[in-house]
Formats: sequence, C-alpha cells, structure tokens
Amino acid sequence: TRRRRAAPVSTRTSGRTMLKSVAAKVRFLSQIEAQTLDVDLFTSSAFSVDQLMELAGLSVANAVHLAFPLAEQKSSQILVVCGPGNNGGDGLVAARHLAHFGMYRPVVCYPKPPKRDLFKNLITQCIQLKIPVLEKLPSVETINDEYSLVLDAIFGFSFKGALRSPFDSIISDLRQIEIPILSVDVPSGWDVEKGDINGIGLNPDALISLTAPKLCSQHFNGIHYLGGRFVPPVIQEKYNLDIPKYLGTDQCVLISPGSNKSQI
Repeated sequence: TRRRRAAPVSTRTSGRTMLKSVAAKVRFLSQIEAQTLDVDLFTSSAFSVDQLMELAGLSVANAVHLAFPLAEQKSSQILVVCGPGNNGGDGLVAARHLAHFGMYRPVVCYPKPPKRDLFKNLITQCIQLKIPVLEKLPSVETINDEYSLVLDAIFGFSFKGALRSPFDSIISDLRQIEIPILSVDVPSGWDVEKGDINGIGLNPDALISLTAPKLCSQHFNGIHYLGGRFVPPVIQEKYNLDIPKYLGTDQCVLISPGSNKSQI
C-alpha cells in the first residue's frame, strides 16, 4: 500500500472558530443498534428513505467543505465513488450538493447499474447538473493527477461478508492512491464493529459518521465528523446518543480532529 499524504485540513469550524474536538461522550452503535435506529426513523419518526438520504448527503457535502477547503487543494475535482446501496445514494446526493456549492467539480463513479428508481433518479439529477458519471474507476495515476479528494460512499453499516467484484478491485486500487479520502459512515472494507480486521479496507484521512458513530470508528484515528442533525430528541434519548451541539447552520459537527494526518 502506498503511503498517502493528507492535504492540509481546515483549521476552522463553521468558518469562524478554530478546529477542535467536541467535548462530548458520543455513543458508538453496534450494527444491530444502527439498523434498529434506522427502522425507528422510518416508522415512529415517519421519515422516508429519500428524505434521510437527502439530509445525510447534505451533511457529507458540508463535511467535505469543512475538512478540505478548496483554497488548499490542487484541484476542484472530487471523485465520488458510490456503492449499490444507500451509502452510494448518500454519495450521489453529496455530489449534487457539492456541485450546487459552485466551487467543486464532482465526478461520480457508479460501477453497478442501479435497479431502483430512487438511485436512477439521483443519477439523473447528477447528469442534469453536468456531473460526469463513470462506470469504471479511473486509474490510480489519473486519480492522483486530476483529483484533490476521493469521497468513499461504497459500503455503509449494512455491509457484511467478503468484498465482491467490482468493489474488491476498486477498494484495492483506492488503497494505493496518494490523495486524501473521506469515507461516508464506515470506511469501505471495514467490519462495522471491529474495524479493518482483514487489512483490506480503506484507510481514510477523514470520516463522517451518519446519525451516530458505529463501533468500528473507535479504531479510526483521522478527522471524524458526525452528521445527524436530523435525529429527533426522542430517538436520541432512546439510544442514549448524547449528540454534540451543532454550530450555526452546520449539518455536521467535529468529533475528533484526528491524529494520523501528515502534511504535504
């Protein structure tokens, strides 16, 4: 695995204060707890799948802007690599919001043709914003030369079992790149509770947990954000989440500034 050099990370939170860890006892969820919490959001809290995906994707785009401000990057182009499930849907929504921000040029890699209308619609929305949608991952050299960041939206907290084609080779290639990676909810290839136990997962520079951090993120040493401003108090209380206070209009909050960053 090639050693990647992390890009300089923003020293601001909400553009106003110095980046610092949020002093809060955030609770980490098991895979079953995360799945049960999702069901509660869909049922007792009456959220729809596409509604939660929209809120999650906006949180992800916000985290990209906070952690990797454009002025410090070599390129405005971001590669958004999407899996076939809801994590990939979060990535598609994030790509759209990044394009609407007006300063980023997202490029989507969506290797498996979508079957559900939800994902077909999200891809159509990206195409109408002139966001390129690729079926194949660019070469390692192309990614290093033409992009400033990879957004890993391949697998989320529902992932189980072995990596399958084409995502096994995609993750293998992404392990070799030299530009920063920001993972959505769970670094792809990681066990949701135990982390990268097989040594085949990504080693991102930043992570944004969605709703609440999963147990695997206790093994993560990079910049860690939480996106879950949409979680109702009744759900927070039921699962003892102890969610940190979100600042201003931010859709994500810093949990940890990380300890594994290197400077260019």
